[in-house]
Amino acid sequence: MLMSFLKGFLAGMRGFGRSISMVINVILLSVVYFLGVGMTSLVAKLTGKRFLDLREFRKESYWLDLETKKKSINDYYKQF
Repeated sequence: MLMSFLKGFLAGMRGFGRSISMVINVILLSVVYFLGVGMTSLVAKLTGKRFLDLREFRKESYWLDLETKKKSINDYYKQF
């Protein structure tokens, strides 16, 4: 009798733990998403930052040319 009670109690606690963890995960992930992604988007829109330049449609490539200067080989030694 005691063993069946303990097995039922354990199964009930597992179900309760799973449901609580699902609720907590949804709440925490929603908060992280809205604070992280939402605030980043809001700041980017306020400052005019565009992460992808999609103004021109049907381009062959969206890669941007990187303007680098040629350095001498001695500049690459002891960089850090």
